[in-house]
Amino acid sequence: MATLLELRSERLRKLEELRNKGVNPYPANSKKTSDINSIVSSFEKFLDKEATIVGRIVTLRKIGKIAFVVIRDESNKIQLFLKSENIKNANYAESELNYSDINLLDAGDFIQASGKLIKTQTGEMSLEVQSLRILSKSLRPMPTSWDGFTNKEERLRRRYVDFNVNKEVHDRFIRRSKFWQYTRDFLLENGFLEVNVPVLEHTTGGADANPFVTHMDALDQDFYLRISHELPLKRLIGGGYEKVFDIGPRFRNENYTEEHLPEHIAMEWYWAYADWKDGMNFMTKMYKDVAMKTFGTHKFKIRGFDVDLSKDWEILDYGEQIKKRYSVDVFNCTLDDVKKALRDNKLEVEQTDNIARGIDKLWKNLRKNIAGPAWLINTPLLISPLAKVDPTRPQTVERFQPIIAGTEFGNGWSELNDPLEQLDRFKEQQDLRKDGDKEAMMLDIDFVEMLEYGMPPTCGWGYSERVFWVLEGVTAREGVPFPQLRQEDDQVTKTIYPELYGDLVK
Repeated sequence: MATLLELRSERLRKLEELRNKGVNPYPANSKKTSDINSIVSSFEKFLDKEATIVGRIVTLRKIGKIAFVVIRDESNKIQLFLKSENIKNANYAESELNYSDINLLDAGDFIQASGKLIKTQTGEMSLEVQSLRILSKSLRPMPTSWDGFTNKEERLRRRYVDFNVNKEVHDRFIRRSKFWQYTRDFLLENGFLEVNVPVLEHTTGGADANPFVTHMDALDQDFYLRISHELPLKRLIGGGYEKVFDIGPRFRNENYTEEHLPEHIAMEWYWAYADWKDGMNFMTKMYKDVAMKTFGTHKFKIRGFDVDLSKDWEILDYGEQIKKRYSVDVFNCTLDDVKKALRDNKLEVEQTDNIARGIDKLWKNLRKNIAGPAWLINTPLLISPLAKVDPTRPQTVERFQPIIAGTEFGNGWSELNDPLEQLDRFKEQQDLRKDGDKEAMMLDIDFVEMLEYGMPPTCGWGYSERVFWVLEGVTAREGVPFPQLRQEDDQVTKTIYPELYGDLVK
């Protein structure tokens, strides 16, 4: 079997021969009259009519004076039927090819074909080609043709190949795009205004996370990549907007897991004059709407759980769940009680753990066995520094979190709008940072100043693309098109371009 270097050398030879004929193998212009799927799905309507189509060559078979080429565009694939007497007198200056030039084409090349749609003697839907142009000459073959590309490391590093040879991966990111489009549509239909807020922040907040730091030369100051959209969006509420949202990336300098990536897409909305109960009802409807439009169903099998989003959602009490599982009273316990529960359940105990962080670890361990859909409520105040206290239960906050298939599908609460209380909670978080908790929130005095001007009662909500990953049934890195990986160039590339690598080439 020929090596990649040998295959590439042969394609370079063909490229040179095309150029020697006066053919531009990479023209800028192309045209098509229809996508392939439109033709295939309504072939009788197109039969015996002229068409121009474009796509990448999947297979190519030449038998004397006839040839069969299968091409694929994003929508579908179709066979081209070529006869030597039909394809001649090519205008090489326009990147056209004669039948005799077909040997200079390879699987992976992009071409444009014009002709009449027919059915062959075997009944195959085909385009009988009258004119053929090359649009792009490929120098590397797709691995194992179009039958699959299974090495996970290679797939993640060369997603452009993965999209081509694994249709399920290609289609996944169409669904991902639709997931965010339907999220946006639902919010816009319900009167929300989309406002893009900054990614670079002087002080970052809105979540428990370690931020990335960068430097802005123009101001000669360090900035943080946002870990949340929250505080800028709430500044908009303070500025008089009543329903706002943003969809975009956020960055958390943490490890990779099956459910977390340091960079990911998230959505947050804020709704003035609404509370947590309004938000919970709204999001129950939104999950059902977005899931049905994206996946065509409310029923999912996820990690062994059977989940039906259309049924009545269960209500779970945070403190009751912890006490039932670990015999720990979250409202009346010591750090030693929490650490003992962590050890008893073989969970990691770190020196920087405090009561809030420890209880959160217990909860995350507990939720793994909850199928849902369920809403978690009555979250303790000590782990919710931005939420409003429940006046009927002062040790808890007006927070609501959906639990589905053992994971949280988002986070929302009645927003704290008392500037003095907010300052006290920021100070508490600052003390935790001083004690070594890098994920505790920073003190944002400008946000406190905004609250002093006044912010109405507000409900806030956020979810990340983890929702899509879980419903899609994939891990975080499989759920994004280009996950971050350690930089690594393969040996073939180093051999091809030795001038770029110098001593690195062995």
